[in-house]
Amino acid sequence: MDHVELREGSRVALLVPGSVEYVDLVMSLLAAGMFPIPLDPRLTAYERDRILAGLSPDLVVDTPELLASMVRHTPAQHRRGVPRGRPMHVTSGTTGTPKGVYSGLLTEQQAAALVAEERDLWGFTATDVNLVLSPLHHSAPLRFAMGTILAGGRIVVPGPFDPAAVTAAIERERPTTMFCVPAHLQRLFAHWDEVGVPDLSCFRLVAHAGAPCPPPLKHRLIASFPPGSTWEFYGSTEGQFTACRSEEWQERPGTVGRARPGRTLSLDDDGTIWCTVPEHARFSYFGDPEKTAAAWRTTDDGRRAFTVGDLGRIDEAGYLHLDGRREDLIISGGVNVYPLEVENALRELDGVVDVAVFARPDEEWGQRVCAAVVGPVAEASLVAHARERLSPPKRPKTWLVVDELPRTSTGKVRRQQLSRLSGEPPQA
Repeated sequence: MDHVELREGSRVALLVPGSVEYVDLVMSLLAAGMFPIPLDPRLTAYERDRILAGLSPDLVVDTPELLASMVRHTPAQHRRGVPRGRPMHVTSGTTGTPKGVYSGLLTEQQAAALVAEERDLWGFTATDVNLVLSPLHHSAPLRFAMGTILAGGRIVVPGPFDPAAVTAAIERERPTTMFCVPAHLQRLFAHWDEVGVPDLSCFRLVAHAGAPCPPPLKHRLIASFPPGSTWEFYGSTEGQFTACRSEEWQERPGTVGRARPGRTLSLDDDGTIWCTVPEHARFSYFGDPEKTAAAWRTTDDGRRAFTVGDLGRIDEAGYLHLDGRREDLIISGGVNVYPLEVENALRELDGVVDVAVFARPDEEWGQRVCAAVVGPVAEASLVAHARERLSPPKRPKTWLVVDELPRTSTGKVRRQQLSRLSGEPPQA
């Protein structure tokens, strides 16, 4: 493969746009016991180098030509075979230090269980056509695409999200399944208000996640698609917690559902959510045993449970309601943005004395990234520096100049107070 010797356990970073061939390569690598590392191709050179430094990939695929060559040279026995692990998606974490979520090689039994869990939950069959809306370097759209193909179905990848292109794909391909984030729905419905709603009767499954869905948008989703077809789920790069039919949400507004089959949920006294998972769903943070140890614990019955630090409450019927995301996390258009990572990048600019990043509500994206800056620096310079150092979802859209940052007695920035100072209600 382009003079790079890959073997079982090798790591391959993918920095190319999503496509059918992209999914083919991911699945082929996993079938061979290798670990693809899907990354945003829009990463700046600075971000790319920082992330890859901790993952030491054996190969970086950063051109469509190399991707196509690897697909062409994939041995027949590895083409769309059973994955022997999970893709190593990268999560920044609240420390702002990128970490790879690593499944390790699975046994034959574990690998079969991983495929069966997704198939049984979402009902993937050979007749499914999965419409891919989100970038395939994200875990959820890649998981839905892989589940569809493993069941014998096919996927449709229209390219970067565009409501007109998605509408045309619905009319032409008649997809049966679709994963989306609320921002996709906002833009699709706005487009359909102008051009008319396409025939949506082909859909049997429309799942959304990645950010809170405003109730009016949720109600329109339910009304627009076939009865019983719409779902929400709650999960993270590390693992999946719940799944929830919209009809259940209607009965219990605000819930994100009950634990997925084979899993159980529990809460600490402070509301921290823990989820027990089967062996095939376990993970470690690559190269960080301390962070891994902090994410896992053994329950009283001997099972292993993990947390990502989210907070919630569980009602008498076992339905989970989220009370807060990981501390300070911003979710903009379904993309996780960690303030510390953005702050560290902005601090490199001359003239920035202090900086704090926070969220404001945004009708289209759910939340948008904002920055409060202390120091004699022009907004144009901040914008230019952010463009050089940060990929688009992480770049602040609103800038606030302050004399000093509001802090607690222990020095922690009061981000909610910054949101109030900016004239918007604070984020939960």
